[in-house]
Amino acid sequence: MATVGQWLTVWSETRLRLRHSTSRSYRSIIEHYLIPHLGKVPLVELDHKTVAAMFRAIIKGGGVSGRSLTAATLHRIHATLSAALNRARREGLIVGNPARLVRLPRSRRPQAVVWLPDVVAAWEAFGIRPAVAVWTPTQLAEFLTRIRGHRLYAAFHLTALRGLRRGEVAGLRWCDVDLDSGVIHVAWQLQRRDGDLVIGPPKTASGQRWVALDSLTVEVLRAHRERQLVELREAGAVDTGYVFTDAVGLPLAPARLSDTFRRLVKATRLPPVRLHDLRHGAASLELAVGADLKLVSDQRGHSSIVLTADTYISILPHLVRDVVEDVAGLLLQHGLRVPGQPRSRRPFETRSTVRMSATV
Repeated sequence: MATVGQWLTVWSETRLRLRHSTSRSYRSIIEHYLIPHLGKVPLVELDHKTVAAMFRAIIKGGGVSGRSLTAATLHRIHATLSAALNRARREGLIVGNPARLVRLPRSRRPQAVVWLPDVVAAWEAFGIRPAVAVWTPTQLAEFLTRIRGHRLYAAFHLTALRGLRRGEVAGLRWCDVDLDSGVIHVAWQLQRRDGDLVIGPPKTASGQRWVALDSLTVEVLRAHRERQLVELREAGAVDTGYVFTDAVGLPLAPARLSDTFRRLVKATRLPPVRLHDLRHGAASLELAVGADLKLVSDQRGHSSIVLTADTYISILPHLVRDVVEDVAGLLLQHGLRVPGQPRSRRPFETRSTVRMSATV
């Protein structure tokens, strides 16, 4: 009689079409959580109460490091177990999926928070730091200005303005960059796999996309290419074709980009953000200048506009204030009177009414 542990091992080893990172996540969850709690239970005897007891124990005992697990991690554990049990049910090894009835704390996607003065004050006074934080345009401009002499400046400029993932930046090749047309084709990403750098497709199918470049970023990339060719010539190295490399032309691991960025942020003494937060910041900049949410989603390579909205809904109120003021102004223009509001002798003209008048 197969145990849950034996089935989980068989199931994970036969998932051959998974991305490496997904497969690694499954193996880690099975090794650290599922097998220690359920491994010896006969598969046919596993029931809802046993699965629920496992989650209570995990929540009480914490993760591998002893820290409390987030709701997102609990849901990943549940999803892994459910997928394995669904496969067992389809193969006739069990009748139903006992994990299906387990209820866990709701997992909410972290929302981007702008480093506005009150948020900065809380960080400086109490060390409170948002899970996802983005710089204001002023803070971002200060950061980029202060690091403009760094040899990887172009990598951080590109991430900050166009919002590529760090693996996509590391995997970007010059053959995918058209500076004359001002576009790049995001077709690959670099990942560290079992100690080696491996190139593969982006995180999702929608991750393969064309990203538009502004004229400033085009000039930054041109200057970076000139500097890179000088470096390669002086080092006697071969051009590997990657846009961002070390001094001898070898591609950079994504972790190295993150480490370099972290050191640069610390040196500037600006409010802390992660390299991935620059990706979020790029979206907030596009929203700030009135970009359509669908365009922002497509340029990020998100699989759904819902994902974009969930992540950036926290900053939208700051960006739509002019719009809601325009709505109120439109009603005032058409005769709305409220208590304490003096009767205006001149129509209340808004940007919205100007736009509407121009289209009539």
